Amino acid sequence: MPSNTPIVLLQETSDDTRMLPIFIGQAEATAIALALEDVDTPRPMTHDLVRDLLVVLGATLDKVVITDLRDKTFYAELHLSIGDTTQVVSCRPSDALAIAVRTDSDIFAETNVVDAAGFIPEPDDDDEDEDDGETVEEVLDEFREFIDNINPEDFGG
Repeated sequence: MPSNTPIVLLQETSDDTRMLPIFIGQAEATAIALALEDVDTPRPMTHDLVRDLLVVLGATLDKVVITDLRDKTFYAELHLSIGDTTQVVSCRPSDALAIAVRTDSDIFAETNVVDAAGFIPEPDDDDEDEDDGETVEEVLDEFREFIDNINPEDFGG
């Protein structure tokens, strides 16, 4: 796992409980963390703006779907309802996730994507990552520390 690269771990809700790791950019990680922590920024962030536009336009984000994995790149779609019409919009998974957490929308991944990139976590959290010696718990602790230290002032206004 690359050092200091934010990652989202999506967990399957079926009996398998596989996890799907998606590496994301720092800005998107911050946007997701701010939403998960219910932090209000002085001015709307980009994903807040998208949520606000959906509301003003009368659209609802029904779900986000991680649709594909090609050449180590994930693809996603926003499934929107506007009145009786359904629209599907292609987007980066990191942006889709940042919008989904703001709209309390469901997040899905196609079975073929989870089959290709998902994993079942080891029951022992003390197993070390072969690349850098960090345990899963240490990586999660680093992410929690990142979330705890985010301030709205870091983004200006």
